[in-house]
Amino acid sequence: MLVLSHRPEVREAIVNAVGRRPAPDLGRVTFLEASGISEVLVAADAGSIDLAILDGEAQPTGGMGVSRQLKNEITDCPPIIVTVRRRDDRWLATWSQADAVLVHPLDPITAAETVADVLRRARAGELPVAHRG
Repeated sequence: MLVLSHRPEVREAIVNAVGRRPAPDLGRVTFLEASGISEVLVAADAGSIDLAILDGEAQPTGGMGVSRQLKNEITDCPPIIVTVRRRDDRWLATWSQADAVLVHPLDPITAAETVADVLRRARAGELPVAHRG
């Protein structure tokens, strides 16, 4: 599971909220922390991530823009969750084509349930393939 934020404390908050085992049926997850878009693109191109959680306020490139780029450029794009600071910014996730949204401050129960739901839907083939070619 890839976690993007330019701020280490935000990456840590996401990892702590999701936990190493978001649901008993999913097993343990490992985290790959990224501080910039280049790390995300390399991991996504390599197909080495099952889920990306992107900080909507990452700098210099925000997670919403990264989400949209990945969804439009990567064949078999992994599912993406975007974090936002304000509940009112949830609409931006629609534009970003993210599969789910989490709002800061992150609630550990909601974060784990959201991650588990997105992973289950991805495994079941219920998430759209967003590649536009």
